[in-house]
Amino acid sequence: SSYYENALALQPIEERARVDGEVHRVLGRGGIPFVRLVATPGLPAVDPRQAGLFHTAFLFEDRAALAGTVLRAAQDPRSRFSGTGDHLVSEAFYFADPEGNGIELYWDRPRETWQWSGGQVAMDSLYIDPNAYLAEHLTEAVAADPGIDPGIVGHVHLQVGDIDTARQFYIDTLGFEVTVGNHPGALFAAAGGYHHHVAMNTWNSRGVGPRAARLGLGDVAVTVPTREDLDTLVTRLKDKG
Repeated sequence: SSYYENALALQPIEERARVDGEVHRVLGRGGIPFVRLVATPGLPAVDPRQAGLFHTAFLFEDRAALAGTVLRAAQDPRSRFSGTGDHLVSEAFYFADPEGNGIELYWDRPRETWQWSGGQVAMDSLYIDPNAYLAEHLTEAVAADPGIDPGIVGHVHLQVGDIDTARQFYIDTLGFEVTVGNHPGALFAAAGGYHHHVAMNTWNSRGVGPRAARLGLGDVAVTVPTREDLDTLVTRLKDKG
């Protein structure tokens, strides 16, 4: 939790200890939860070849807020910087936390600039010079206190063993729509015309089965607009077994 507080400028929102001694701590910004950290000693470490989390992506409202958080993350010696990406729809910077969980920090370009064809959105992974980006977009106010600007979890990217199996669950059963289906070893999906709320890839995990208990991803919470939406999802899940 000290990493997420210091490197990503998140604030504690909630903490509770269960009778079994397990501690849950929620961190976020502006009262909006980003992550729930659950202390579970004794589990094996994150295995980058297993199914689970590829990265959690934190979305910021403007480039200054993104730049301030990128600077804070880069200054924490526990961060592992893993690259940048101009994805045409967004600008992103990638890190890993001390236990190897992937983190994406990003800003969305305006939706009217996204290019769609045949129901799929154009995305790429072009290099962004991080020093040039900070020089252009960082402000003194945000550099001094990057936590002043809120954000949300924009999407979650998962490692899976098989794309077709993931498609059957996330698309056919839950009802997400494919937004990028032609990227080698990956599938991107969303609701409401977003570029992606969930992505799945087999780049490191092709052919693996269900994940054994280990550190890493516990669960992902998907918020739907209404109770009727939730009831519909429950029905779909029951119908699909």
